[in-house]
Amino acid sequence: MTDRRGVVAKRAEDLAPGVPYVRGWARARRSAGTLADQLVLLGLDSDFPGLVADVNVFGDGLVQLGAVRPEAAELLAKLITAGLDAEMLSTPAVDRDLAGQVQGLGPN
Repeated sequence: MTDRRGVVAKRAEDLAPGVPYVRGWARARRSAGTLADQLVLLGLDSDFPGLVADVNVFGDGLVQLGAVRPEAAELLAKLITAGLDAEMLSTPAVDRDLAGQVQGLGPN
């Protein structure tokens, strides 16, 4: 699994010595748990049954959403957009900085 920026390498199936797999997986597990908690609050947890933490061959944590219905993906995109819109409407510098960081993660 590789994205166009080369950020995500294929998942680790055969472990190599000296690679911090546990650290990456633990970070992914925390992030997947945070996302899962929010999906539960929104009543969307059943739409993302494949949400799991994983790790790639370099020890980087991965959060896999699994296969989702198109409607669920569209709703998630709308929720993210609504959150970004709300972030952009708030005026503290910290919020603007965070919004800029999030936007920097988008496609170039």
